[in-house]
Amino acid sequence: MRLATYLHQGARRCGAVEGDRVLPFPGGTVLLDVVAAGSVPEPAGPAVPLADVRLLPPLEPPSVRDFVAFEEHVEGVRKAVDGASGVPDAWYDAPTFYFSNPHAMVGAHDDVPLPPGCRALDFELEVAAVIGRAGADLSPGQARDHVFGYTVLNDWSARDLQSREMRVGLGPCKGKDFATTLGPWLVTADELEPYRDADGFLRLALTAEVNGEVVGRDLLSNMGWPFEDLVAYASRGARLRPGDVLGSGTCGNGGCLAELWGRGGAQDPPPLVPGDTVTLTVEGIGTVSNTIVRGAAPVPIPAARRRTRERP
Repeated sequence: MRLATYLHQGARRCGAVEGDRVLPFPGGTVLLDVVAAGSVPEPAGPAVPLADVRLLPPLEPPSVRDFVAFEEHVEGVRKAVDGASGVPDAWYDAPTFYFSNPHAMVGAHDDVPLPPGCRALDFELEVAAVIGRAGADLSPGQARDHVFGYTVLNDWSARDLQSREMRVGLGPCKGKDFATTLGPWLVTADELEPYRDADGFLRLALTAEVNGEVVGRDLLSNMGWPFEDLVAYASRGARLRPGDVLGSGTCGNGGCLAELWGRGGAQDPPPLVPGDTVTLTVEGIGTVSNTIVRGAAPVPIPAARRRTRERP
């Protein structure tokens, strides 16, 4: 089942997508509540053509953890961001993630403003799992039953801001927190079971296009860990809650521009600029397509003051 949140005639609704129409749920239904309940309500009211709605992010997640689960991506983007070669040994030890901004979700076809001060905007093609059942200290075997469904995730990245910030030993901070596309809808986990391979990975084809030109293709099954391992690791010593979003991390073979920059030694293709459109497609889930528009200028903030380190 495909579940969407949308605007229609000025009203925010959610419903089930069937073909080229949406079957609305009763007024006041919130998709996060549907996920937490683990059951889908019966449609109420006439079907609405998809062409007549604006798709919003499927849900407002309580938290967003974004992993880095593709070895090929790490190898390429590390070279572009900090000039280092290869993959850190620590990457193989555990599926590392960072917390992203849950309040910066963008709909499947919304415009994305250029972040203030950014001159190297990039996209990142990912798939996200959405938690349906709360749990902590889960095993990978238990984790599968805690995933409600999956959606496409575009982890927009200001590479120049990211590179500067991470020299401090933290980050990515303002390199990441301005926009994350989720959509076009949430596909329930059972819909993707036919794509599961013998090793437990979801074998979904991933495609990235910039202005109609394909720049990346990969398989979700090239992840270093299946989603069950990511969920289990995220739950270690912490409690996952319904609606929490766990991103796969960016796929390889052109899942973002920075990987291509790192491999080629130059910003080719060039960074995204206003007017560019990024279209990401995941087999079995759907397509999101966002256009970059001009953003705000950065508000000046002074550099740190050199202090005497005087003590009382």
